[in-house]
Amino acid sequence: MKKSFRFISSRTLFIGLLVVALPAYSTIPVSDGKNGLPTLAPMLKDVTPTVVNISVQTRAAIEENPLFRDPFFRHFFNLPDQAARPERSVGSGVIVDAAQGFVITNYHVIKDAQQVVVTLKDRRQFQAKLVGTDPGTDIALLKIDAKNLQALRLGDSDLLNVGDFVVAIGNPFGLGQTVTSGIVSALGRSGIDIEGYEDFIQTDASINPGNSGGALVNLKGELVGINTAIVAPTGANVGIGFAVPSVMVKAVLDQIVRFGEVRRGRLGATSEDITHELAGSLGLTSTAGAIISTVEPNSPAEKAGIKPRDVITAVNGKAIRDSVDLRNKIGLMPIGETLNLGLIRNGKPITTKVTIAKPHDERGTEAETVPQLAGATVANLKTGSSRERIEGVLVTKVDANSPAWLHGLRPGDIIIGANRKKVRSVQEFLAVLRKHEDSIMLNLLRGDFRLTLIIR
Repeated sequence: MKKSFRFISSRTLFIGLLVVALPAYSTIPVSDGKNGLPTLAPMLKDVTPTVVNISVQTRAAIEENPLFRDPFFRHFFNLPDQAARPERSVGSGVIVDAAQGFVITNYHVIKDAQQVVVTLKDRRQFQAKLVGTDPGTDIALLKIDAKNLQALRLGDSDLLNVGDFVVAIGNPFGLGQTVTSGIVSALGRSGIDIEGYEDFIQTDASINPGNSGGALVNLKGELVGINTAIVAPTGANVGIGFAVPSVMVKAVLDQIVRFGEVRRGRLGATSEDITHELAGSLGLTSTAGAIISTVEPNSPAEKAGIKPRDVITAVNGKAIRDSVDLRNKIGLMPIGETLNLGLIRNGKPITTKVTIAKPHDERGTEAETVPQLAGATVANLKTGSSRERIEGVLVTKVDANSPAWLHGLRPGDIIIGANRKKVRSVQEFLAVLRKHEDSIMLNLLRGDFRLTLIIR
């Protein structure tokens, strides 16, 4: 029997492989109709007009001789007040509502800005007004008064899988609009910033300084993330970038539009991750979920019947990975919102409803400074506090950019331990610190969640 062979050109083979490799949801043509080569150009033609460049002007003090800071010296030589010079930085943004002129970007892009200028792809420029910010998710909402805008559709980041193709669009190094491509390399990343509400999409699409606030889009041309951070030992991209998922962006956007800010409430219960050993002792088949460790009296959690050792597995039907994931989902719920929680108690699944309440008013007694935590003041918890059963020290104030701030301490934190010892008062806390001046390990309660800070 005679065999016949058919040769396939390398170009035809490449196109065929690309068709197989593209996700099933992709609507991208593999040919532009001109030369038969695969291209993303049709999608990008629709998407790139929605991504803008952002120029921010701030004021920075001029470096000067330390003597100039001495008031007597300045008075004696009749020196003027310390001068300041304008500084400019660049970033990116995404138009998400053409009718309202809403532009999403990162909070760190416009922080301390005196002037924000948005430049569209067609080179029109507009002064932007700040609508609201949420430092916890590093999201800010701007508004420009412009016509003939084009907005980017919001996609569902919960549908992303590791390996999906994505495209990053932004303004790296202030060069102008730039497009890079890659895949989703990981999901649910956290621990980048201890203060934040993190559920990052990790991608190897090149993200560099200036890309912050730009768009991460899927092959449908939908916004699935806002590019935010990079791991960059050399100061530039090394293949690990992070984006705030669109589901989180939408939750923040809705609250900022409604209230001008994100109004986070509380559940009134602390939770922890589930280890393999703990899962075995509870008869669980996996480590997914968050186990409740404490429940505050008269809290929404107690009123909903939640008990210690309950395992929260879902919020409003969406599965919970761990305690950080629970914190993110609760932290994005507005005060007064009623949630459906899926629980496992004694090996049996149950459901309950809980209504998110206002945060505590934890104003303490007279505040004291802490030498080892420069920039922070602490106080004993006030008598009659709604969290009176919790023993610890309240952080009443932290100066921005102070050593305490840079180490991750925030106002409202409750210090419950220092260097593996419980602290129930400012006096006990200071006594522990005096014995360990080189390194401090702090155990904190921040809202409903436990954190550990290492300060050297």
